[in-house]
Amino acid sequence: MTFRTRCILPAMVGLLVSAPALAHPGHDGLSGFATGLLHPLTGFDHLAAMVMIGLWAGTVFRTTLIVPPLAFVGSVLAGFAYGAAGGMLPLTELLIFASVVVLGCMVLFEVKPPMAIATGMIALFAFAHGHAHGAEMPAHASVVAFGSGFALTTALLHAAGIGLAMLANRPAARTIGGAAAALGLVWMLAP
Repeated sequence: MTFRTRCILPAMVGLLVSAPALAHPGHDGLSGFATGLLHPLTGFDHLAAMVMIGLWAGTVFRTTLIVPPLAFVGSVLAGFAYGAAGGMLPLTELLIFASVVVLGCMVLFEVKPPMAIATGMIALFAFAHGHAHGAEMPAHASVVAFGSGFALTTALLHAAGIGLAMLANRPAARTIGGAAAALGLVWMLAP
């Protein structure tokens, strides 16, 4: 088994065994910060989209690879604040699943739109992810602590995707993107 395969295999297994976000239960008894840290890791859709942002940035936006993750983190925090305040966002779950499919396809097909279009799309998807996190935040959690925790994990997942892009060869990165898109489509269409 090559070094790249050993690095990519855990990512693929993680994508396969994660559950869809929907409610993210199971953080009882943890602090707001710890709950926020764990929250993005408990659903395939959130986990995959955040890794795909980093993988996409690392494969096609190499000279500006920090821009997509920064756009995502900024917009996810805006969506989080809106969701935590009780704001409504129609089709949130559909946007979240669509983000996994679209971002996976962007990696699979190595699509490089102008940065303004890429960041606009990222901002829309990130706002939906943030809204879900804010709306699902446990009642006992501090908004600031929970938001800080999940923003940190989001950034770390982006960094993991960038690292994966640096370690993987192009066919492997594209395969990971395709697998994420396919799994996102399966989750989207599942009853």
